[in-house]
Amino acid sequence: MAPLGRFFLAPGLGPQRFFSYGTKILYQNSNTFQSKFFPSVQKVMLPPNSFQGKVAFITGGGTGLGRGMTSLLSSLGAHCVIASRKFDVLKATAEQISSQTGNKVHAIQCDVRDPDMVQNTVSELIRLAGHPDIVINNAAGNFISPTERLSPNAWKTITDIVLNGTAFVTLEIGKQLIRAQKGAAFLAITTIYAGTGSGFVVPSASAKAGVEALNKVPFSRLDPTGAFEKEMVNRIPCGRLGTVEELANLAAFLCSDYASWINGAIIRFDGGEEVFISGEFNSLRKVTEEQWDTIEGLIRKTKGS
Repeated sequence: MAPLGRFFLAPGLGPQRFFSYGTKILYQNSNTFQSKFFPSVQKVMLPPNSFQGKVAFITGGGTGLGRGMTSLLSSLGAHCVIASRKFDVLKATAEQISSQTGNKVHAIQCDVRDPDMVQNTVSELIRLAGHPDIVINNAAGNFISPTERLSPNAWKTITDIVLNGTAFVTLEIGKQLIRAQKGAAFLAITTIYAGTGSGFVVPSASAKAGVEALNKVPFSRLDPTGAFEKEMVNRIPCGRLGTVEELANLAAFLCSDYASWINGAIIRFDGGEEVFISGEFNSLRKVTEEQWDTIEGLIRKTKGS
């Protein structure tokens, strides 16, 4: 899930790559029965030039969802500035998107855990492109571990990137917007377990919950490991995983002038997963037709039924 806050501070072509496991890329499986009823739409949703004259700043913009959102915003006319720790990856992404869309994409190396580096990055952002109209806090980190195995450093690594990094970026840009008497749309990528909590990802869940409190509006990011891909798909009513293109379209809409009336709203982008796993009896879908026949027969024989 991912939060959007509008801060007016002074006024089919093959499988889609989505999950990563170490250095390997997994392909999402869309072969479940129900997935054919909920196909992924890959084309751009908003009309051309929807972000003409807009400046967008995206952290973690070099790969994955950050890259996908940057590519879409740039294609719709936005002047994009992307930031992350790995400058070589970032620069290559910026150059590729620029060549594809014809709109300049700037790359700035930044570790969001470092408030001084964030301050310098924001200054460079404003120098290169002006004050941002769109701020997407996408930089993140996560790993799975039993809670009792976590070290203080493991906890700090995740919370520094996810919560502190989002706070540092939001606060620094917010201060600059206040000085400039401008407003902006803030979007942050979180996850459904930020609200429910979850074992094995406690630092991430805690940090993402803090991000939602900071921005007060979520939308979904899936954080898999690869080994449980099939099980994960099986608990999604739509029968497939989300795609970068779908999330990029949603992000673009929420950050656009078409959504200026949306503030502080939670947008669930999870294929129905949270609703399904919250249902106490939803696991009964594993019961076969033959077993239901047996159960029904037993119920009918019960006195008073």
